[in-house]
Amino acid sequence: MVFTRFVEVGRVCMINYGKDKGKLATIVDIVDGNKCLIDGCNTGVTRQIITFRRIALTDLTCEIGRGARAATIKAAWKKGEVAEAWAKSSWAKKLAAKAARGNTSDFDRFKIMVARKQKSKIVAAKVKSM
Repeated sequence: MVFTRFVEVGRVCMINYGKDKGKLATIVDIVDGNKCLIDGCNTGVTRQIITFRRIALTDLTCEIGRGARAATIKAAWKKGEVAEAWAKSSWAKKLAAKAARGNTSDFDRFKIMVARKQKSKIVAAKVKSM
């Protein structure tokens, strides 16, 4: 399998550490071998220099030039439909499912347990009858 996620201007990344953890941003410029300038004007991330260790690269890119302004990035996100593409990705779906599980109450977890038991009983009966 060929590696396809390169650090490049216009690459959409997710911040995995700090106060903006879990938010998307766009790489606007590369400072050096360890840092880049990001801007997440669509997601509430301020323009800042961040190390590569604190971001995770996604498969999404948008067409912007080096050092693009916030308005240009917003237009590129809208034109490239980055938010919609992110919502359709399996990565975003997994994060949403994890957040939904984290927000369940004790009674919800009990209902899930009961449903899981009922499902396994039906499956076991079907396998036994085969």
